[in-house]
Amino acid sequence: MSGFIASTPQLTFSERGGARFYAKIGQEHYRKEEDGSFTQTETTFHDLVSFRKTAERAHARFAKGDKFVAEGYTHEYDHIDADGQAVPTEEFIAKKIGHDLARTNYEVTRARRSQPAVTQDAPEQDQSRRANAATSSVPTL
Repeated sequence: MSGFIASTPQLTFSERGGARFYAKIGQEHYRKEEDGSFTQTETTFHDLVSFRKTAERAHARFAKGDKFVAEGYTHEYDHIDADGQAVPTEEFIAKKIGHDLARTNYEVTRARRSQPAVTQDAPEQDQSRRANAATSSVPTL
């Protein structure tokens, strides 16, 4: 799914402490015309949720108006409205979500892991060392 964040994102927690991210999202739709151009049609709006670490990261990184791409699935359920009536409802559950590279400018800061320096001798140097070691004289007593 791709779209834009249409509402201020919300982060809530269950009684057990599980994080839940929620935002109303918009999806723009286009119709291809015979001349090859595109005409924007009606934008649709949907509920997007995510859970646990994905929810916390999404809340920290997304704001109203941000463009996103997400991977997940649609969950359908009945919502009980103010009149006590069951209303069929649908939400998109984002398992993975990030900013849309085609429509967002940003910088990436990569975490650097400290790793021991690994050096590898070139094959000629390695062969030369072995030859020198084999021909070195060992003092006799």
